[in-house]
Amino acid sequence: MKEYQTEQIRNVVVLGHGGTGKTTFTEAALFSTGAITRMGKVDDGTTTSDHDPDETKRQISVSLSVLPCEFDGLKINLIDTPGYADFQGEVKQGVRAADAALIVVDAVSGVEVGTDLAWSYADEASLPRFVLVNRMDRENADFAATVSQLQEHFGKQCVPLHVPIGSQDDFEGIADLLEMKAYRGDSAEEGDIPESLGTDVSTYREQLIEAIAETDDDLINKYLEGEELSVEELRAGLHTAVCSGSVVPILAAASNKGVGVLRVLNALARSGPSPADRAETVARDGSDAEVKLTADPAGPLAVLAFKTSADQHVGKITLLRVVSGTMQSDSHVFNANRKSDERIGHPFYLRGKTQEPTAKIVAGDIGAVAKLAETHTGDTLCERDHALILEPIEFPTPSYSLAVYPKTKGDLDKLGPALSRVTEEDPSLRVHRDADTNETILSGLGESHIDVTAERMKRKFGVEVDLETPKVPYRVTITGTTKTDYTHKKQSGGHGQFARVAIELSPQARSSGFEFTSSIVGGSVPKQYISAVEKGVEEAMQEGILAGFPLVDVKVNLYDGKEHSVDSSEMAFKIASAQALKQSVRDAHPILLEPIVNLRVTVPESYTGDVLSDLNSKRGKVQGMTPQGKLTVVEAQAPLAEVQRYATDLRSLTQGRAVYTMEQSHYEEVPAHISQKIIAAAEGKEDGESE
Repeated sequence: MKEYQTEQIRNVVVLGHGGTGKTTFTEAALFSTGAITRMGKVDDGTTTSDHDPDETKRQISVSLSVLPCEFDGLKINLIDTPGYADFQGEVKQGVRAADAALIVVDAVSGVEVGTDLAWSYADEASLPRFVLVNRMDRENADFAATVSQLQEHFGKQCVPLHVPIGSQDDFEGIADLLEMKAYRGDSAEEGDIPESLGTDVSTYREQLIEAIAETDDDLINKYLEGEELSVEELRAGLHTAVCSGSVVPILAAASNKGVGVLRVLNALARSGPSPADRAETVARDGSDAEVKLTADPAGPLAVLAFKTSADQHVGKITLLRVVSGTMQSDSHVFNANRKSDERIGHPFYLRGKTQEPTAKIVAGDIGAVAKLAETHTGDTLCERDHALILEPIEFPTPSYSLAVYPKTKGDLDKLGPALSRVTEEDPSLRVHRDADTNETILSGLGESHIDVTAERMKRKFGVEVDLETPKVPYRVTITGTTKTDYTHKKQSGGHGQFARVAIELSPQARSSGFEFTSSIVGGSVPKQYISAVEKGVEEAMQEGILAGFPLVDVKVNLYDGKEHSVDSSEMAFKIASAQALKQSVRDAHPILLEPIVNLRVTVPESYTGDVLSDLNSKRGKVQGMTPQGKLTVVEAQAPLAEVQRYATDLRSLTQGRAVYTMEQSHYEEVPAHISQKIIAAAEGKEDGESE
């Protein structure tokens, strides 16, 4: 691939709902521009983008792919992203590396859940965007209905740049409303627009010209005075309007047949922004002062590592977007986040899994390097004497968790490093150890996200795991006060064991913890054994007295006891105090406590009733509702036991249109009828394990 200047580069992230043909479009773009000689198919697992075994198995994208192609003297870096909600972390990475978005919608299904999500991501990043009405050859494809839906949903700035020639089986090409030419099949050859499109062409062209003119004072004056705007004026005006976000051109294609694909690329190339057209990027220097960067190859070096992946043959590959400066082959850079030096060996361009070496990567371009030792996703590479840190990538909060158990002892030894590698590769994953249940918890964006991660651990790192619903960290407390006098006595020849303790057990306020006091007078329990009594009580509390669940929020007072000058020891007093506590708890009306979580659900108005009904069925308590435009934010509390699969339930309930966050709040008493079942199940499991 030849060298391109910053102004000759277009970085376009391809977004949209799953199944709209994003990967097929990028494959068709590569084929149409000669980057590949054979067009692969998603169903066959032969596309350039979906080369990962997880993708070929599922026939969906699970990772982003950078797919550069050369078109009319320009380099277009297409960034293909997953449409499935579980892999939105990849989408966030792709959005961060791009200068424009191509949002793909299906000509039959129109605006879907993923369309809304894609639009919101483009809004967050202030990306100029295009909309591609794809799969125009499908049965029931309706361009006019889709345009109407887009305008109703996202605003009148969405205006057609293309009009399809025919539809469904008769779809044969597109009419370009700027050039006023027809382009049939997969050819770049121009023709005349069919007369049958007359009404559509005149209506949509008027919308396009008006939208362009409104963004420029000179153009609007000419337009209002009835003067005809030249193609050159319209082309320049459209480029400016797209870059500012004032106009969103609507394009048309049937990617699987290659029809219209070259005109889509033409629109991206001519009307979309180059890195030089974008607003300044904000970074922070060593003193945390704000620094504004432009896409200048001669500027200070600032490179964003926007994705890392593990390759079985090459090792770690880091995908980079050069924001400013030029990254040279065989050079040294400084990782400002890790305060460490990195050596850049031979950078290369990725096209799927194919690598093409390059001597340098200029400002605005996207490339990759292998075997960076310290660099993680979101880090900034720069010059040591001009340290800069770019804003990190914000990833979606994990909402679905499973406990991870190694299948064998060999897997146990490799589990920690493997989990560390997959979370480095995918920052939308989280791993933590639950101290209450002693489980390793892997959290992601959904069930498929976790399943793919487990398969990836097996394939890349040779670690097999079982995934289970995490245990709920129940706790036990008491409601009454009781006194217990217990004597531990054991004689088996030689020194025996003797200790007597008398304790008073009383409840504490919820979440106040454990308190131990001693009111011993007269030395009935010597001072050296009082700490042993406290240790014995604490250990018994953690081991669990009721169904193995730990005891919390109690006060224990040691008020009497007795020692034996020969047979007493710290161990004897620990055993006596533990047994005294267990007896006390049984007499102090123990109750089971369960963790309660705060839920914040953002849901479209039409699904609010269903969400509220579902929360009620989960023993949830709605704390409040706040309207936000067409959305409602529902604040609620619910038992963790009822919402461990809420990510899956909510997606099913709202067709994936609702999102939520969840955080630990407090503990509450479990209703008696549920408590009995939990205790019976836990005790039954303990009995089974002991056998």
